[in-house]
Amino acid sequence: MKKQLRETVIENMKHLGVYREDFEHTIDVYVDMLVQYKMFEQQFADSGYKLTDSHTNKAGATNERKAPIYMAMEALRKDLAKYSDLLCLNPRAYERVKKPEVPVRKKEEEKPKSKLIQALSDSS
Repeated sequence: MKKQLRETVIENMKHLGVYREDFEHTIDVYVDMLVQYKMFEQQFADSGYKLTDSHTNKAGATNERKAPIYMAMEALRKDLAKYSDLLCLNPRAYERVKKPEVPVRKKEEEKPKSKLIQALSDSS
């Protein structure tokens, strides 16, 4: 799965014109986080998408808190967003680096010929 994700990330970067070999380490970190996130997603689904669980503190009080798997997923989402910015893999980041297209010039209308040029071209 990791190899497939890595190839997909590189392919996407090449397609957008933002890939450089210098980014290999950053790509590897990003892909590792994607793999972790996918594993957490599976565990979260297996838990029945349980958002909270009961926790008993040192004083003996029991409280509801966010499930650790859900907290890990939240943190990874933030990190993934930062790395997708670094790698220009989201629209906002890509807009900052994409090269503006050169506008096509309008064809200039042909200027009317002077009477002298008209007379010279008629006599030819």
